[in-house]
Amino acid sequence: MLKLKFFYNTDRPRVLCLGAHPDDIEIGCGGTILKIIEELPKSEFCWIVFSGSKNRAKEALQSANTFLSQVKSKHIDIQGFRESYFPFVGAPIKDYFEELKSDFSPDLILTHTKNDAHQDHRLISDLTWNTFRDNFIMEYEIPKFDGDLQNPNVYVHLNENIVQKKVRLICDLFQSQAEKKWFSKETFKSILRIRGIEANSPSKYAEAFHCRKMVF
Repeated sequence: MLKLKFFYNTDRPRVLCLGAHPDDIEIGCGGTILKIIEELPKSEFCWIVFSGSKNRAKEALQSANTFLSQVKSKHIDIQGFRESYFPFVGAPIKDYFEELKSDFSPDLILTHTKNDAHQDHRLISDLTWNTFRDNFIMEYEIPKFDGDLQNPNVYVHLNENIVQKKVRLICDLFQSQAEKKWFSKETFKSILRIRGIEANSPSKYAEAFHCRKMVF
C-alpha cells in the first residue's frame, strides 16, 4: 500500500466537512477530523450540516464545537432543509452550495459517498462534486440499516485515543438517537476495527473512504 500524508505543502489546510444530517460527519469521519487537528492544529474548518429539528440542531452545534474545540479558525452552520426530502428541494440546496463555494476554498472535502442508499446523502455527494470541480474529495461511509457499505479504497489509521474519543463523543452528544438499535458504541467501534484489519493498521483501527480522483 502507498502511504501518504494529509498535506505536503501547508501546515494550515482548509477542510470542508459536509453532512446531510446531525451526526453524519461525526460517524463518517470524526476520527479523521480529530487526527487532522492533532497533527495540524492550525487547520481551518468549515462544518456544514444541512438538516436538523430544533433538538437535533442543538446537538449538532454542540457536537461540532466539541470536535473542533482545539481549532481557532472554524465556521459551523446548521441548516434547516427538510430531512428525507432533499431530492425534492434540491434547488435551494444547490444555491447554498454555490454560495459556499464563493466563501470557502478547501484543500480537503469530507462528504457522503455517491453509493449511499439514503437519498439525502446521495444528493449532498452529487452536489459536492457538481460544485467543487478542482478540490480533493474523500467520501465517508455510515453503517446503517440499508446494508450499503461498499469496498473503500482510502484508509486513515486511527490511534486508540482518537477511537475512544470519537465513540464517546458521538454517544454522549447525540442523546436523541440513543434508543435506536444501531446507535451504539459497539457499532461505531466495530466498523473502525474492520477497516483497521483491511488497512493493516498498527493500532487495529481505521476510518475508510472512497476517493474517485487523485492527482500526483
